[in-house]
Amino acid sequence: MHKEKPLIEIRIAGLMQGTHTFDFSCRAKDFRGHVLAETVFTRDIAVTVIAEKTENELTVTVRTATVADFTCDICLVPLAREIRGEYRLYYIYSAEEKNQESMDDDHRQIDLNTATIDLTEDVRETLLLSLPMKVTCIGNPNCRIYGSESEKYDSCTDDKSSWQESLEKLKNKYR
Repeated sequence: MHKEKPLIEIRIAGLMQGTHTFDFSCRAKDFRGHVLAETVFTRDIAVTVIAEKTENELTVTVRTATVADFTCDICLVPLAREIRGEYRLYYIYSAEEKNQESMDDDHRQIDLNTATIDLTEDVRETLLLSLPMKVTCIGNPNCRIYGSESEKYDSCTDDKSSWQESLEKLKNKYR
């Protein structure tokens, strides 16, 4: 049976102790499945993997950077935002099977003879977790709601009541 080659994979067999950096470039459509391809990631994704190897542990830091294409949640204007994410994993070398249930998701046990580590799913999760919950276009002159028209309206109403001021503070909080 032919096994598909992983998209983001680092070779750890023969890796000397110390810090090692691996750079990858990919696109969302390169990942298996359609979960990432149907999102806002339409441009190149830069992935940097920093592996710090010690005698009994391998610490892997996955850093992702890309520009994602969003639409403003308020006025639906197209936006492009730089998205960065970081995720750290700890691989513990062991020759024997330990209780895997006591380890959390960040700590993984690997055999002493492991040749490569597949980080494709970890990169996918890092990208998805780096997405903002709310996207608004602060300072965008094309925004129909918070553009120059709202500034003209604000200058016309000098005497605001207390509930209008609190509403304005709330609006600025979620920008």
